[in-house]
Amino acid sequence: MATRPLLLAASALAVLSGTPALAKKPPKPSGFEPTLPVPLPAPAPEAQPTGGIFNVSLGYAPLHGGTRAAHVGDAVTIVLVESTTAAKTVSSKSQKGGGAAIVPPTKGPLSFLKADALNASSSSTFNGQGNAAQTSTLVSTLAVTIAEVRPNGTALVKGEKKMLVSQGDEWIRFSGIVRLADIDEDNQIASTRVADAQIEYTGKGAIMRSGRQGWLGQFFNMISPF
Repeated sequence: MATRPLLLAASALAVLSGTPALAKKPPKPSGFEPTLPVPLPAPAPEAQPTGGIFNVSLGYAPLHGGTRAAHVGDAVTIVLVESTTAAKTVSSKSQKGGGAAIVPPTKGPLSFLKADALNASSSSTFNGQGNAAQTSTLVSTLAVTIAEVRPNGTALVKGEKKMLVSQGDEWIRFSGIVRLADIDEDNQIASTRVADAQIEYTGKGAIMRSGRQGWLGQFFNMISPF
């Protein structure tokens, strides 16, 4: 009879382990996954060896193009040389003044008023200044793959580089449109020659969390009127 509770516990554990709700969810795609090359069509069964030394499946590099990336799945090295500097200064100043004077009568019920009792003046001054400056530099290299080749000689490239370090994770993601003619003989192209470039350099972990404000501080800053 002592084995019955053990069997029930084992059955319950098996059910829970097989429950889809408790299974680990697969990671969501980031949209920067590498693109694999298009597979070559399988040869016809009746095709017989011709004895030739040319084989498309081993790779084909024309004499005028060499081994430059030009097809879906080919790797391209992006040389990140991004540098941005922005500065803005705003200054405004205003000043306004006015005055009025009324001389009281020397005789009558208001003769007790002094000569300067009904004098009035007003003035307002405003002076505002604002300065903003931002400088960012990103220098690195990132290998991406061609995801789409277009008829006008351009191609869509995308890829990412993940680095798992002891204090967190970091990754660089890149996507954009390049001209195939701008790719050099080393299959490299500068990021300044990429159209519609999207660059993400971020991460997560202890170091990233230490540089962010806590949720309670963010809450009070959001509702603070000052």
